[in-house]
Amino acid sequence: MPPPRPLVITRNEVLLDDLLRLAAAASVELEVVGRPESARSRWSQVPLVVVGDDEADTLAALSLPRRPGVLLIGDSDDGARVWRRGVALGAEQVLFLPDDESWLTGRFADAAEGGDGEALVLGVMGGRGGAGASVLATGLAVTASRQGMAVILADLDPLGGGLDLVLGAEGVTGLRWPDLADSKGRLGARALRSELPGRHGLAVLSWDRGDLLTLAPDAADVVLAAARRACDLVVLDLPRWPDPAAESAIGLCASVLLVVPAEVRAVAAATRVAAGLTMLAADVRVVTRGPSSSGLSGPDVAMALGLPFALHLAPEPRLGVHLDRGEPPGLDDKGPLVQGCGRLIETILRDHRPVGA
Repeated sequence: MPPPRPLVITRNEVLLDDLLRLAAAASVELEVVGRPESARSRWSQVPLVVVGDDEADTLAALSLPRRPGVLLIGDSDDGARVWRRGVALGAEQVLFLPDDESWLTGRFADAAEGGDGEALVLGVMGGRGGAGASVLATGLAVTASRQGMAVILADLDPLGGGLDLVLGAEGVTGLRWPDLADSKGRLGARALRSELPGRHGLAVLSWDRGDLLTLAPDAADVVLAAARRACDLVVLDLPRWPDPAAESAIGLCASVLLVVPAEVRAVAAATRVAAGLTMLAADVRVVTRGPSSSGLSGPDVAMALGLPFALHLAPEPRLGVHLDRGEPPGLDDKGPLVQGCGRLIETILRDHRPVGA
């Protein structure tokens, strides 16, 4: 059964022609009704409602239940009155054409893809080199995918060696960051996900073995916006010294996990990393790795960094052997990594998923 189409309520033929043109540009079909009374049965079922100013008063008088995704299109020459009608209608946005055509086209495309752009974004950063951030990021992505979530694992650390190697997908064809470095405007979410290399049910966006070491922030923003529309969870492997593209990506993160070995020198290094990270991220939590030759516990490390403690990961002796064989972390159900990733995902979803989601 095809998904519901965006609903348009207007009898203004000039406006309707404009809306049909914008919808066609987004490859979207519209459902059009001329009278607000005809919208009653569809009101709560459609992904988007676009109301012409000519029918706004009549629609408001029906006192239909308030809902998200109602857009009012008006004439900028009568802006004050249009805004008052928008308030009465409970509109999410008041738009004026042609100024807002680009935004509305993107919103039509979002509705067609069924994405609302609100996938949870989880960042992982190492407190020092070799801390295990890439392994944890991959383990989280694999674990979430095995739980039934749609996941994209994105590598924002050009010097990290490549997450496709950690996932065992280096030989899988598909887009890498250099292929997307000139991205502008808006990428189709479904198209992006379908073109990324995949393994174990998740898609990975990694670097190739070429010379590109930086991304333009605007291009990275475009790609990550599409990634958020394409899945339930985006996991980011972040560099310790973020460039502008990584800084922007950190701002998307619901939480960033700082991975720190339970060692004195690692804590000293992580102190400097944490100082910069906490200026960019609202929620930073410490994940420690053992064993600890210094006797430091996970809570000790977190306290020294002045950050909340999330989890301690016990050693997994054969993890390195599995990685060298191209076997990604997150597949051994009895291993501490999988069990720890499951607890982290459960906690972060509980803390950041909207009530009722």
